[in-house]
Amino acid sequence: MTELTVLAVDDEIPALDELTYLLDRHDAVTTVYKASDATEALRELADHHIDAVFLDISMPGLSGMELASVLANYTAPPIIVFVTAHDDRAVEAFDVGAVDYLLKPLRSERLDQALVRIVAALNNGAEPAAATEPDEPADDVIPVELGGVTSLVQRDSISWIEAVGDYARLHTDTGSYLVRVTLSTLESRWRRAGFARVHRSYLVSLPMVVGLRSAGTTTMVRVRANGRSPAVELPVSRRQVRELKDRLVRDPLRTFRAPRAEGGD
Repeated sequence: MTELTVLAVDDEIPALDELTYLLDRHDAVTTVYKASDATEALRELADHHIDAVFLDISMPGLSGMELASVLANYTAPPIIVFVTAHDDRAVEAFDVGAVDYLLKPLRSERLDQALVRIVAALNNGAEPAAATEPDEPADDVIPVELGGVTSLVQRDSISWIEAVGDYARLHTDTGSYLVRVTLSTLESRWRRAGFARVHRSYLVSLPMVVGLRSAGTTTMVRVRANGRSPAVELPVSRRQVRELKDRLVRDPLRTFRAPRAEGGD
């Protein structure tokens, strides 16, 4: 397990003390520095090697977003995790490179998840060791914007994801949303959460799969679109067929026994 040195930044002293306490008691964290504003944070960053900064957004003077933008210009910038009471800045947070966005009041399980992501990022994106992972992937969200309103979509509401250039369209039980993230990024991030790449253009949630249909050399995967629509059929590339069938049978996140493919292999 990577030993982390972190910096907690919040202008509200009770919130800063709570965040510092939660970080200090975590096994992955060896040292916690704290700052009550951006100026003090920059001083701590100059004096110490900091792996990650847990950063409030609304602060007097330089805001958390502005500080994150400054840190992004460092030769070796620290990893940023926002900890805030505001749920409407998530898109902006991920735009400045944050690896996570935690809402106050902070829950210990979400803090655990953020620390796992930090360790993975420090290891150049490699998946963290099994000992650091929860028995089941924690709930995850992705910020979406529609009509000027930013919402956080729960990962388990997503049935399938479609590549749209450098964007991805999430198909959920409430509608579809276009987000600024590549399909490859979501594939890497959510593979352990039960998502499988079935085609260069499609990523599906395995618990949403209701069947496979084979016709000659063509294989289609049937995915529940939402509670009101019939299943959607998506193509499966030839090189993905075997892996998909294997994962449907053995994936621990499946909530029901995978159906047999129609028409055989």
